[in-house]
Amino acid sequence: MRVEVDRDRCEGNAVCVGIAPALFDLDEDDYAVVKLDPVPADQEDLAEQSIAECPRAALLRRD
Repeated sequence: MRVEVDRDRCEGNAVCVGIAPALFDLDEDDYAVVKLDPVPADQEDLAEQSIAECPRAALLRRD
């Protein structure tokens, strides 16, 4: 699985970073970035949780 960040929707709330700091970080503009692509199997549940809890629906799952 892969996760993409829609930069037009991302507000840098960092909910994803709080849920899965091994997968997500904020760049110099405070937008979320994916650190691991593809998402390791042992991190997929956290990725799914991050997608579900993003307040701006800025995370997209790509298979």
